[in-house]
Amino acid sequence: MVLLDGKAAAEAMKKDIAGEVARWIGECGRKPHLAAIVVGQDPASLTYVRNKENDCRQVGMDSSVYRLSANISQEGLIECVRTLNEDPAVDGLIVQLPLPGHLNEQEIIETIDPSKDVDGFHPVNVGRMVLGLPSFVSATPAGISDLLDYYRIPTRGKECVIIGRSNIVGKPLANLLSRKGPGGDCTVTLCHSQTADLAKVCRRADILVAALGRPLFLKANMVKEGAVVIDVGITRIEDKSTKSGFRLAGDVDFEAVAPRCSYITPVPGGVGPMTRISLLKNTLQAALKRNQ
Repeated sequence: MVLLDGKAAAEAMKKDIAGEVARWIGECGRKPHLAAIVVGQDPASLTYVRNKENDCRQVGMDSSVYRLSANISQEGLIECVRTLNEDPAVDGLIVQLPLPGHLNEQEIIETIDPSKDVDGFHPVNVGRMVLGLPSFVSATPAGISDLLDYYRIPTRGKECVIIGRSNIVGKPLANLLSRKGPGGDCTVTLCHSQTADLAKVCRRADILVAALGRPLFLKANMVKEGAVVIDVGITRIEDKSTKSGFRLAGDVDFEAVAPRCSYITPVPGGVGPMTRISLLKNTLQAALKRNQ
């Protein structure tokens, strides 16, 4: 069993990105700029955005964070998004999800300028991706694709099962892995809460992706010997043996599943760092397009 170390892969990719950023700065006289909007004080969101700021610094990009009250109105958040849409110094813009329940996430996503939508959630980018046209690809699916490529895991002719049909991970990842060409050519089954005999379907998979947000859901009896397992989930669960009283767990029962795998991602340190790498790549792409 080989651990798919997202941290190590991300660090290697940062060096390449930093070189591209330096060349871009030399040509354009300024740094690519990623702006993030955070609503409220969700600890996971704040930690994630702080990591994104560190990533930007490491590769030579500018970053800024706009921290808004959890009570902000829909109109107030839209105004902030539109201000950053119009700011010529901002190349990429993300609104950290999830948002508080009183806010309409889809309306906010659709307010972001598609040319700055480095999360790849705007319908314009989603549609272009589905059609195989140049677009910003959702960060987590792109990160998973990059991780498989980094470890030279073949996808052509393989059977992939994805558990979870979200617009953020499951659906775009299914599209990426089934496209023609390198990193694709998979036969993909997208599973969800209504899938009959889920364990049987999962046992067919050469590549099995758990992205449903239920800790320790994927058990050993759902995984065939030698499968590649990608764990997208990350949830805080109670653990009285730790100082904090909790630990982070993925959607995969790692201790039970890992011995059956050829490759498996850890949680944390697997998919998360690769998601942030995708944001850096998308931000650089946005800056290049704006310069052209």
